Amino acid sequence: MSAEEVVSVEELIVEPPAAARRLLGATLRSGATAVRLVEVEAYGGDPAGPWPDPASHSGRGRTRRNAVMFGPAGHLYVYLSYGMHTCINVTTGPDETASAVLLRAGEVVEGIELVRARRPTARTDADLARGPGNLGTALGIALTDYGTPLFDPESPIRLELADPLPADAIATGPRVGVSTAADRPWRFWLPSAPAVSTYRRSPRAG
Repeated sequence: MSAEEVVSVEELIVEPPAAARRLLGATLRSGATAVRLVEVEAYGGDPAGPWPDPASHSGRGRTRRNAVMFGPAGHLYVYLSYGMHTCINVTTGPDETASAVLLRAGEVVEGIELVRARRPTARTDADLARGPGNLGTALGIALTDYGTPLFDPESPIRLELADPLPADAIATGPRVGVSTAADRPWRFWLPSAPAVSTYRRSPRAG
């Protein structure tokens, strides 16, 4: 791994909101397709860690499912939502400290014809990778990609960080659909991007 790649990974070893902000504008490549990330959500970990987060998959501690969230940074955490939607996350924070950033939406920048074939029900190009399940489908990412190192130049799925964005270019608000810690402002997005999803508060949120 080159010095430049090491620096890129180290830029994600920060608290979850800072890592989420750093991922906005980054390019995620998977095979012949790529998206520019325009919406993300930060998640912390268990009560023993520095960022307790009851809405996180790691909020109750380490399990076989969430083990990759405990580090190191820069790996893929993949899970199924409602048993059918593949959602993708980037692990962040120090090794052995649980945290990750859910990738919620992206703009397709490469392989758009392939993405259209994968997402035939999308009405517009902005819909192709809008929402975490659609983003996973657009990139062809599967559960078997769990744990993929995103900064390895030989990896089939790679993350390329862009220049940091100014604070006034990023909007922030509560996370979508969580029933606990529902008002925590850990969702971040680019207001000018048409691919950003619509906020929906969980009906179970207090």
